Amino acid sequence: MDPTLIQRLKALSSAEDFLDFFGVPYEPRIVQVNRLHILKRFYQYLHKTPGLSNLDEIEMFRRYRELLVQAYADFVASTPAKEKVFKVFQDADGRQSVPVSALLDSLAQRRPMAA
Repeated sequence: MDPTLIQRLKALSSAEDFLDFFGVPYEPRIVQVNRLHILKRFYQYLHKTPGLSNLDEIEMFRRYRELLVQAYADFVASTPAKEKVFKVFQDADGRQSVPVSALLDSLAQRRPMAA
C-alpha cells in the first residue's frame, strides 16, 4: 500500500523539502533567509483552510501546493518583519520595552541579602 499524502509530508523536514515535493520553483536565497517563516505561514494557511481533510489525495495535494505557493510568495514580496509570522515580530514591531523600574526590581531580587 502506498503511503498517504500526510504520511509522506511527515517525512519532510525543510522548506526546500516541501517546495521540492510539491514542485514549487523557488529562489534558494529567499528560502535560506525565510525558511522558518515560510513553513510557519504554510502551517497557518493549512489550519485556516476548512475542509482539507475531506478532500481526496489528488485534490488535497493540489490545495496544499496552492497554500505553499502562497506562503512562499508572501516572502518573495515582503519581509519577515512586515509579515509578522512569529510573535517577536507581532509584539510592537519586534521591539519590546521593559520599564527601568522592572529592571531595578529584578536586580534587587538577585542580589544576595547583606548579613
